[in-house]
Amino acid sequence: MKPPVAVVVLAAGAGTRMKSTLPKVLHRVAGWPMVRHVLENVARLKPSRVVGVIAPGATDVAAAFGAYPTVVQRKPLGTGDATEAALGALEGHDGPVLVVYADAPLVTAATLQRLVAACRREKAAVGVLGFTARDPGPYGRLIVRAGELERIVESKDADEIERKIDFCNSGVMCLDGRLIASLLGAIGNDNAKGEYYLTDAVAIARAAGHRATAVEGDEAEFLGVNSRAELAAAERALQQRLRSAALAAGVTMTDPDTVWLCADTRFSPDVTIGPNVRFGSGVTVASHVEIRSFCDIEGVRIGKGAIIGPFARIRPGSEVADDAHVGNFVELKATRLGRGAKANHLAYLGDSDIGAASNIGAGTITVNYDGYGKHRTVIGADAFIGSNSSLVAPVRVGKGANVTAGSVITEDVPADALAFGRARQVTKKGRAGPLRAKLKARAAAAKRAKRK
Repeated sequence: MKPPVAVVVLAAGAGTRMKSTLPKVLHRVAGWPMVRHVLENVARLKPSRVVGVIAPGATDVAAAFGAYPTVVQRKPLGTGDATEAALGALEGHDGPVLVVYADAPLVTAATLQRLVAACRREKAAVGVLGFTARDPGPYGRLIVRAGELERIVESKDADEIERKIDFCNSGVMCLDGRLIASLLGAIGNDNAKGEYYLTDAVAIARAAGHRATAVEGDEAEFLGVNSRAELAAAERALQQRLRSAALAAGVTMTDPDTVWLCADTRFSPDVTIGPNVRFGSGVTVASHVEIRSFCDIEGVRIGKGAIIGPFARIRPGSEVADDAHVGNFVELKATRLGRGAKANHLAYLGDSDIGAASNIGAGTITVNYDGYGKHRTVIGADAFIGSNSSLVAPVRVGKGANVTAGSVITEDVPADALAFGRARQVTKKGRAGPLRAKLKARAAAAKRAKRK
């Protein structure tokens, strides 16, 4: 059997151009920190080990690696030094070692797999992912002769002929686990920055009689993020990828460019999405759901045939069952809306369980917060909640009960009961005119007093 791959994820960069107290690799793209995208992609290679290289004191970055171990690069002495910091965690590994960057969230698992496969097939000591650059100016050039990677020339060191080469270095490399320690140990720091560059491993391997290879990928995958502008560019690129995947899977989008997805948004076929919809993390949408324009949806499972929006907001911890309706200006938070239940207009339903086929009238509020804690409202199946009602939790409304419009409900309502929670109306005939005259005189007096 072929030895499995190990992965080193370089995540020690300071990211000073981000102008942020948040470590660069924790900035989000499509709802996830960049490092999570990288970890999800490398996990698809089924590696035997994944090791993160972090900066001193970067506990939040270490936490982002979850169960994967991390090592510390004590000083920022370049990519070669960072990779060498991981050698202890790679001890005994004799398969390929893939070196990737935590600030490059667009590199796909398929592209990484092609690099590993090429190194195995060609028995290469070093493999490099390259791309044909539209503007090769700032990139290192990959010098390939007779099908083998000869060396990497940095842009500033390239001669006139080499500068015309548009096959450029992405930075992603694969090294033979049996040779990695000797290759890294031979890298020197005789350069302007006094750093140890991983790219020097190519020339070192060739000088020792080993093969080196280059595999071409799509330039769009190799966008590294070093500034807020590049973060926005990565967001645009990943959103386009996610939208294209959703469309190919049978989702209809009226205006795809205005639909914003999270990396973990999951759709079944025959979902229809209107313009200007945002999906946060943790959304799963079943088939034949219609999501109308200007909705904000996060942390919810939406059942088959449901209708959402327009202008609906669904917050984390919610569940919308099959054929339920969440209408315009309705907000759900940690609420389960039962099969066929409807909340069509202007309602806030927080910390609630709404039974199947129940109807929630316009202006209804489940009053879930008392200033100190959250409390649940439970409404049974086939209940009717009249418009402009407030249900003060904790409270239960039984199956088939009817709460009249304008009620404030503070006690449980039994099944099939009719509940009134409002003051009796009082009508005084002929008193509207005198009241208006009184109020008008009061306003005029106030205006005269102000002029004095």
